[in-house]
Formats: sequence, structure tokens, C-alpha cells
Amino acid sequence: MLDAWNDGPTKASLVEFAAHAADSVAPEERVAVFDNDGTLWCEKPAYIQLDFLVRRIAEQVAADPALGAKQPYTAAAAGDLAWFGDAVTKHYNGDDSDLKLLAGAVLSANATITTEEHAARVNAFFANAKHPTLGRPYTACGYAPMVELLRYLESFGFTNYIVSGGGRDFMRPVTAAMYDVPPERVIGSSVGLIFQDGELLTTAQPEFLNDGPVKPVRIWGRVGRRPILAVGNSNGDIEMLQYTAGGPGPSLAMLVCHDDIDREFTYTAGAEKALDLAETHGWVRASMRDDWRTVFSD
Repeated sequence: MLDAWNDGPTKASLVEFAAHAADSVAPEERVAVFDNDGTLWCEKPAYIQLDFLVRRIAEQVAADPALGAKQPYTAAAAGDLAWFGDAVTKHYNGDDSDLKLLAGAVLSANATITTEEHAARVNAFFANAKHPTLGRPYTACGYAPMVELLRYLESFGFTNYIVSGGGRDFMRPVTAAMYDVPPERVIGSSVGLIFQDGELLTTAQPEFLNDGPVKPVRIWGRVGRRPILAVGNSNGDIEMLQYTAGGPGPSLAMLVCHDDIDREFTYTAGAEKALDLAETHGWVRASMRDDWRTVFSD
């Protein structure tokens, strides 16, 4: 029973809530939602999907060297991941010039292929790519305590959903194997699709950026129920946690806190407001350092 979690207030809160929900909440209402990046798997030193996209953009430069004369193709071809991080930092400082260039390249990187071809590209990436500092396959970067929590909740009749700012069709090929969460229960950002000649084709048109206040909207649109348990780790999860905690019945909202520099990473950037709200509203905080007996499964 949650053997990957150390005994303490956090584990006790999860155990107590699951038992209480099983006694007082109808099975169909036992819905749990989980962010992915930084909640179910590593998001540092860069998002896993960013590595996938940078590699794809570099492939485009190799096929058409003229692309390398402009950003972000120049950076991708050189393996300059710092440029991509700087583009995001400039955005937060009010300068979206590089972010617009990045968005255009990202949206077109996997455009005009079938959904099956896109899944094949994702699977090929995960078959070989490794985390740049941990040295383990990305598919082994899922957090063992969180996977254990998914199974634990299922034993109490919960249905688990992944609700992430990451790409829906980037996550779907691996969530069943990593988390035992099937693709129909993955809610993420997406590009538009078109039906043509019997196939679904990707486009370069954004459909949803599944972050912040969009998360509860998409949860309702896909699930049709308010969750009673939500887990996130960043400011982008605040509205999902608020939506969950604001229901009429029992609820639990939890933040995963990255404070274990020896086994993973230590950072609060991008989670400052969420941490303040957790203190104000009494959300559960799961410390990697204090609450997790282990981080990864091996």
C-alpha cells in the first residue's frame, strides 16, 4: 500500500481520502486528474517533448539546409537548446519575437502526416532517446510513487486521466505502457486535424493549448464530471486544482514539490504562485525529498 511513499502526513492524507471517497462518493464520480510534465515524469532540464521537437526541426534542416539560416532552425541544427529556453524567458519578460518564431516551427514540424505516422515518429523517438543528465531512457523517467498512486486509486474505484499542457498526440503512444492510462483518457494540447482520403492528417493550426484556465474547460468537455482529486506541480495547474477543490463534495488537491537535488532536481521556478496558494488553501504538498522513498522504479 503506497510502499514507495514514506509514512507521514502526505501519505496519510492520500490513504484517508481514498478510503473516504470509496465510502461516500459514487464510483462514476471518482475521477482523478494528473498533470504530466513534472508530475508524472521529469520536466528538467527541458521538457521531453522539446527534445522530440528539436530533433525533428534538425531533421528538417538536414533535408533543406536553407532553413538553417533562420531561427529556430539554426539553433536546432546546432543543438543549441539554450536558445529555446531564452525564447521562453523573453516571453515572460514581454518579448514574444523569438517565441513566435518557435511556435511557427513547432506547429509545422509534424504537419501534413497521418496520425499513425505521427505516432510512429513518437515511438521511434522514445525507442532511443535518453534523458540528458540522468542517463536513463525517457520511458524510465516516470515517477514510481506517482505510478503507484495511480494503481492505488484504481483499487478504490477511481478513473484516472492525464491532463497536461504537453501534446496529446505526443503522450498517447506511451501513456498506456508507462502509466497504464489509455489514450482516450489523455487530455493535452493539440493541433487541428483534417479528414482526407480516408485518413486523419495533422495540420499546422493550433487547436488547444491545454494549460492554466483551459484545463478545467477541457476536463469538463472530455470527461463531463468535476474531478475529486487533482495533482499538479506548477502555476499552469492552479485552475485545475481550484476546480477540483471547489466541488460540493470531498476533494483533494496536491502539488508535487521538486526539492530533491540528489535524486532528481530542485526548483520552484514556475510554481511560486501555486506554492503560495497551496499554503493558503491547504492543498497537500508532496515533497520528493521527504515523502518519496524512491523516485524512479529502478
